Amino acid sequence: KRYRFADADPVREMSGRKLTDAFSELGSSGSHVGSLSEAIATPKEKLDQLANWVDDRQSGDRARTSSLGKKSTPIQVSSRPAKTTVGFGPGSLTKLTPQDAPGGGGSATVSPSAALSTSPAKEYPKKPKLSKSERRALQEKQRAEKAARLAAEGKGGGSKDGGTKGGASSATAPSSGGGTAVGSGGAALTADSAARGGKVAADDEKRNKERSKRLRKEGVPERRSAKKQVQLFSHLHQYDCSVSLTSNIPFGSTNKVHPRFIRLGLKHSEGKISGSTARCVSMLEAMREFIGDFTPNPNKQYGHDLLAAISPLISFLAQCRQLSDSMGNAIKFLKKEVSELPPDLSNDDCKDTLQHTIDKFVQERIVLAQQVITEAARSKIQDGDVVLVHGGSALVVQALLEARAHGLNFRVVVVDSRPKCSGTDVLEKCIAAGIKSTYVLINAVSYVMRDVTKVMLSAHAILANGFVMGRVGSSLISMIAKAHSVPVLVLCETYKFSERVQTDAFVFNELGDPNVVAKLPFDKPSKLEGWENIPSLGLLNLIFDVTPPEFIDMVVTDIGMIPCTSVPVVLRVKEQQK
Repeated sequence: KRYRFADADPVREMSGRKLTDAFSELGSSGSHVGSLSEAIATPKEKLDQLANWVDDRQSGDRARTSSLGKKSTPIQVSSRPAKTTVGFGPGSLTKLTPQDAPGGGGSATVSPSAALSTSPAKEYPKKPKLSKSERRALQEKQRAEKAARLAAEGKGGGSKDGGTKGGASSATAPSSGGGTAVGSGGAALTADSAARGGKVAADDEKRNKERSKRLRKEGVPERRSAKKQVQLFSHLHQYDCSVSLTSNIPFGSTNKVHPRFIRLGLKHSEGKISGSTARCVSMLEAMREFIGDFTPNPNKQYGHDLLAAISPLISFLAQCRQLSDSMGNAIKFLKKEVSELPPDLSNDDCKDTLQHTIDKFVQERIVLAQQVITEAARSKIQDGDVVLVHGGSALVVQALLEARAHGLNFRVVVVDSRPKCSGTDVLEKCIAAGIKSTYVLINAVSYVMRDVTKVMLSAHAILANGFVMGRVGSSLISMIAKAHSVPVLVLCETYKFSERVQTDAFVFNELGDPNVVAKLPFDKPSKLEGWENIPSLGLLNLIFDVTPPEFIDMVVTDIGMIPCTSVPVVLRVKEQQK
């Protein structure tokens, strides 16, 4: 800043007190200058004395700094007339230009080194630039040191999420309306964590204890884990199917699980109701019946009391079988509608509103959506086509029957696999409709793919990164079809779109009963009976697999035909509409 002065006017702005303190310090040191105004009115002789005093102080500063081994900052002394320059810091001079000061003439450069430090600013060494791999290695090293320090202090090692940062476990974080799960390998966003679905890694002891405590509080029996599991999938829940689910359910007023949900849970566990759509519809129908029978506490609000009563029901269904993404989305929708009920609404009106909401969800998001998808899929089937289907999807069968009803002549190749062999139901329906059909097992897909013109698959869920989660074997069929340049169509409703992110079938999946794999579809005894007693033998029954989006050509939905990469856009638009 420059401080300009008039002839005899006072200083206009004096924001820096360092300059005034410097002149006061000069006056107390025997100088003839005691203030700034005196400096302006000082004659030439006194300014010369001041310049000599500055030279003495400057030489003393040089001597002191040289003795300390530091570089001295040179202070310039000028004798140019009609200009007084006052400097009060290294590299920073404040110039005062009294043009017509009384006494005129002379100039000096004053550096109040006695009042202000002239040492250069401290320079810190720059951190070396690390690559991504080096930063990751440094973070792992720091995390290991922290875990060792906590273990030495007796607080237990591991990370903040209970030491589950292994290759397959996932860490959850709450989000609005639902929960998220982010794990190494690509797992994220559990669809039913808001619905208390219990998608917690089986090897996470801390969270398993929390879940057990919550289940005891809700009065829901906890299933016993299987004694023998495959080590690679030990982070997934494997239940002992030989133990009854209802043996520990109390009866009477202490039972918080509605009888309709007990029957429904047993059907889900035994496989009598299978398929994500059928399970979701049956759950909503049971929820509609429960809302009609529910009597709230007179001292509580209807919505709050109903939400507390729904939680044990969902927990029981999750113990019977892992909730599907469609069920998780339906539960989140229902809880949102319950939380938005007006507080002044009567109990009967609340029941009617919620039951109407459930009926509307089933009709619009499931029934009408399937009709739209069926019509769109039928338009892609032409005369002479050979359509390959996998599994027993009701939506795919409905599309085939619709195309046959419109007089199209085509052939169907039904690909099936153990242990369910659900393709036999599809084969019976196609033959009954007069469709030429071929039945093969999944190990013969590469031989029949050369004659196939289209592949139609169903989806358990479509994840936020475009990966398709379907019945195990779908990824294999899609890969072989891509190698033979055969288009792959996936039929899926938009209410099955999930906010989870997953890139493989190892991080998150569902394990079925391994005893089903040991049994043969014939009456002959299996050589795998008693496999639990063989230490070196383990049976794995994976339910789903994950297909990358580059193997899928088109997704037929109730909002149109879209690529897999448009799924995040649909999720974002739905979130904005909410």
